[in-house]
Amino acid sequence: MPDLQPFRPEIIKLGGSLIGHPRLRDLLAALARRGAPLLLVAGGGPLADAVRALQPVLSLSDAACHRMAILAMEQTAHAFADLCRNSQSLGLALADSSAAMEEAQAQGRAALWLPARMALAATDLPESWDLTSDSLAAWLAEKTGALRLTLVKSTPAPVGSTPADWAAEGLVDPLFPAFAARLACPVGVTTAEAFLAAPTQGEIAA
Repeated sequence: MPDLQPFRPEIIKLGGSLIGHPRLRDLLAALARRGAPLLLVAGGGPLADAVRALQPVLSLSDAACHRMAILAMEQTAHAFADLCRNSQSLGLALADSSAAMEEAQAQGRAALWLPARMALAATDLPESWDLTSDSLAAWLAEKTGALRLTLVKSTPAPVGSTPADWAAEGLVDPLFPAFAARLACPVGVTTAEAFLAAPTQGEIAA
């Protein structure tokens, strides 16, 4: 797949664990108000967990579960967009392609990635549970030449820690350090509370 440049977003990955967060609506509304050049990636959350639980019941292959987990991310993205529909902003623009991302950028809107179209067509993504939405966010950051990648988690990363440390602690998937190493942009971890307290995107990365 060719790179999607010159579109260069600031990518924010919203962990699936945030689905039960009491300030999820506030977070989504804040992101929508910030608008372009934000590009949001939603985790699969409980929908992806359901795929994981179903695998041994039906003896599903890792390849099938990889595709189903990506579709879980897509469903979460639709849910996040719906939660933000009444915010005092232009809302979040669903985007499944570089053209849709660029259109959102032109409108000044934050884009919310629908991953199925791009990720299911990719040949450089392992079909394994070792790859989760965190690595997919890093993969997208590489493809778009992102200016920054920030992972919003329920748990903060220790100050001065690295992607390898995050993987060792189970904060990200095992493949994330390799994907992050390909990026020329800053990579950080924050929490929803820290994000909401930060006046600018440049102040939120760990």
